Amino acid sequence: MELIRFIWILLQVGIGYNLVLPGFIYLLSFFKNNQPKALQTSAADYAIIVTAYEQVTHIPAVVSSLLQLNYEQYLIYIVADKCDISQLKFNDDRVIILRPEATLASNTRSHFYAINNFKRPHNRLTIIDSDNLVHPEYLNELDCYFNQGYIAVQGIRKAKNLDTTYACLDAARDIYYHFYDGKLLFNVGSSATLAGSGMAFTTALYRDCLENRDVTGAGFDKVLQYLIVKQNHRIAFNEQAVVYDQKTSETDQLVNQRARWINTWFKYFGYGFKLLFTGIRNFSLNQFLFGLILLRPPLFLFLAFSVICALTDLEIHSVYSWFWLIGCIIFVWSFLIALWRSDTDKRIYSSLAGIPKFMFFQFVSLARSHKANKHSVATKHAILIKPEGMDADKNNLKTY
Repeated sequence: MELIRFIWILLQVGIGYNLVLPGFIYLLSFFKNNQPKALQTSAADYAIIVTAYEQVTHIPAVVSSLLQLNYEQYLIYIVADKCDISQLKFNDDRVIILRPEATLASNTRSHFYAINNFKRPHNRLTIIDSDNLVHPEYLNELDCYFNQGYIAVQGIRKAKNLDTTYACLDAARDIYYHFYDGKLLFNVGSSATLAGSGMAFTTALYRDCLENRDVTGAGFDKVLQYLIVKQNHRIAFNEQAVVYDQKTSETDQLVNQRARWINTWFKYFGYGFKLLFTGIRNFSLNQFLFGLILLRPPLFLFLAFSVICALTDLEIHSVYSWFWLIGCIIFVWSFLIALWRSDTDKRIYSSLAGIPKFMFFQFVSLARSHKANKHSVATKHAILIKPEGMDADKNNLKTY
């Protein structure tokens, strides 16, 4: 019986730490702030890689956005994988359209197809999704951290649309992750997690990490961030490098997208153990904290596990239920802190009442996650030319 009790306690600790970890990072940020002073100095030569799979409906909008960048040295590489490009016409030499003869069906394959067709040797590259838009100062803001010596930088992905409850809740999730897994995690001395787009690297680093790895399905960013932090490099986070990302507005989009993400977590969460032990061996706070973050399940899963553990403890060890109550209060407080500190749209606060329904569809996604990568490799969105609030962001963007 004592062994069973020990295992049960150990299991609960393994789940419960996820509730208090954001609060711990928040408190740690008051005592340990390693964010460097961002300076804007010399410019670089960027390759902007935009990948499209099966549809190019968003490409004119993203290209129009990229051509308005306040920057001199960059080229835009559109990798149109399995796409009809007959209607794509751009009267600007900075736009290069690449149409692979064979279907690639992989982000990294598309990225390296672009790299292998560079018109000149760009020393930096940034990855943008085909449904993204970018702020005109995006590349200048990336330079602020590259010029501090960082070789990987993650920008912030703001919501391009808040047209439905699902879109608002999707945006709330992004705010939470950007605040804790991006801004604060970087500030306390670790690395920001990669978000799939709105991220930039030295070309040498990207090639070193992924050129000899054929990463298929979703999750190339999970592999990439692990390989970067494994070398004890830090991934910088710049909340002024703004990319506008289209949020899921409908249930089918939500289920399919989350199914791929859940599949990705199960596929790659083991990297967390490797970094955790590597961090202990190297006395590296960067690797240790990042390992903890990689081990964390998706929000809905560890919240569901927490409720199950609390209810079970009511029956067998009622005093433990108080720990779960305290943990849940800390988590809710941490979540709200992220929203309060991030200039959150009022519609997002109003959408929080829809969390139970949102979580239900995440469980539907969980049931489909084992086949996720077979169904689709990209989320399909309706066209939205201009993100809500973009003009306000342009006026309020911090300058250095």
